Amino acid sequence: MNKEKFDVLSTKSNRVGITGIIERGLRSFRNAGFILMISPIALLYVICMGLSLTPGVMFFNAVSKLTANYHPLIHGVSSGLSVAAGFFMYGLTLIFVVPVFNKLLPLKVKPLRSSWFSISVLPWYYHNALTYLVRYTFLEFVTPTPVNKLFFQMMGMKVGKGTMINTTNISDPCLIELGDYVTVGGSATLVAHYGMKGMLIIDKLVIEDNVTIGLRAVIFGDVIIGKGASIKPNDVVLPKARVSAYVKPEDPALHSAQ
Repeated sequence: MNKEKFDVLSTKSNRVGITGIIERGLRSFRNAGFILMISPIALLYVICMGLSLTPGVMFFNAVSKLTANYHPLIHGVSSGLSVAAGFFMYGLTLIFVVPVFNKLLPLKVKPLRSSWFSISVLPWYYHNALTYLVRYTFLEFVTPTPVNKLFFQMMGMKVGKGTMINTTNISDPCLIELGDYVTVGGSATLVAHYGMKGMLIIDKLVIEDNVTIGLRAVIFGDVIIGKGASIKPNDVVLPKARVSAYVKPEDPALHSAQ
C-alpha cells in the first residue's frame, strides 16, 4: 500500500488520459463530481431489487388471481400471506443476485491510501453499496444462520469452518478474513477501512482461529487478531493493532511445588 504523502485538497491527478481528466474533474467539482460518479449505484439497486422481487410478485399475482372470486376475507388473508411470503422470496433471491453483480464489477477492491475524491476508491463504494443493499433490507432476518455466512462468503469474505457470524454490521467483506471456529458476537462491527486526515485508508482485517469477538465490539482495518484471542464486549480495536491471546502467567507456587 502506497504511504506517500499527498495533498488531499489538490485538484491534480497522477493519472493520464481520460481517467486523469475524469479524476481532475472529480476533485475540482467535488460535490457534483461525487454524485455523478456514484449515481450508477441507483441503477444497480433497481436492477438487483427488480430481479429479486420478481419471484414474489409472480407468486402474489398467482394467489391473487386464484382467490379473486373467493370471499373478501379469504382473498384479503391470502393476499396478505402472499405479500409476506413474497418478501422472504425477495430477500433470499437478493442474497444470491447481489454477489453476482459484485463479481461483474470491472474493478476490484484493493488495499489503498487515497483521497476520498479519487477514481481508485470507486470499487470500494460500489462493493459496499451492494453489501448494504442486502444488509439493510433483509440480512437481519437471517442472522445468525448459515445464510448470512454464505452471503458474506459470496461477497468475498474468507470464512473458516465452524465460524458463527451474529452481526450484519460488516463493511468491505472482500477484505476480511475469519479463521476456523471464530465467534462474532451480536452487533459487533467489522470494517476493513478507516478515515484519517482527509484520506480513506483501506486495508485487510484478519481474525485468526478460535477468536471470540464480544457483543458490540468494533474492529477496524489493518488489524490482526491472533489465534485464541478474545475481544471484550464494546471494545474498540484501532487500526494497526496486533492482538495476541492472553496467556495467564504460571503460578510460582505451583511451579515450586513440582
